[in-house]
Amino acid sequence: MRDPRTKYPPLSDPPDPRNDQPGLLGETEPRPDHGEESYRGSGRLPGRHALITGGDSGIGRAVAIAFAREGADVALSYLPEEQADAEETAEWIRKAGREAALLPGDLTDEQVCADLVADAAESLDGLDILVLNAGYQRSRGEIDEIPTEEFDKVMHTNLYAPFWLAQAALPHLRPGSSIIATTSIQGYDPSPGLFDYALTKAALVAFVQMLAEEQGPHGIRVNGVAPGPIWTPLIPATGWPKKLPTFGEDTPLGRAGQPAELAGAYVFLASEDASYVSGGIIPVTGGRHL
Repeated sequence: MRDPRTKYPPLSDPPDPRNDQPGLLGETEPRPDHGEESYRGSGRLPGRHALITGGDSGIGRAVAIAFAREGADVALSYLPEEQADAEETAEWIRKAGREAALLPGDLTDEQVCADLVADAAESLDGLDILVLNAGYQRSRGEIDEIPTEEFDKVMHTNLYAPFWLAQAALPHLRPGSSIIATTSIQGYDPSPGLFDYALTKAALVAFVQMLAEEQGPHGIRVNGVAPGPIWTPLIPATGWPKKLPTFGEDTPLGRAGQPAELAGAYVFLASEDASYVSGGIIPVTGGRHL
């Protein structure tokens, strides 16, 4: 056993914050742990076909590596600017002996979402796991300081895209398939500086619960994972320099989490071990309450 408080070192020397997105791994120090050297598969997803949005880095990469080592082929959705990170993730998938499909595109466009699902299903010869993980956040002032253009971008990335992707994916999903959304502790305990982001994450909780009710009779399970403060390239690109030195220290475990620490939750929800789990949200928050 390892003490969870000290499993990873604190972010003692936080990097300079970035002012633009997307966040890229090459610009993120210290480098997040995605389980590249630590995750060990045990055949829990044999022959499965997964589409993961935001799969180039952070939580998406950790889930992609874990799924591949559990026996799944994986299609990665990401922005074109994240190509280098996506190619690196694909290499880890292929090292696990699984197929990797690289599908760049901007999910704020409805047609891109429809094409993405179709291309993933064709590339992998099927689709039975959809991970709705891509997200966008920026540090804000008060509500009257949020530009409509930015508000719209957050809504389209975090809400419209999951809706469009689920619509497009459902015709491909057979009984036993799984949809997993990345929600957030922000959906339950929102920070004022993430006003619009928190709104979308709260809505995703309702999305999971309602879609689970709707799709249960068809044999499709729908669940979510709610991360707390997780160190990914999104964090230094959020634009909150004063928060970086103490990021994650307000949790009971006293540190930020790493993407690798979420992978097991997604594997569980996608696997047969969770055959009677639907409409649920698993917290991975370092001890903070939802």
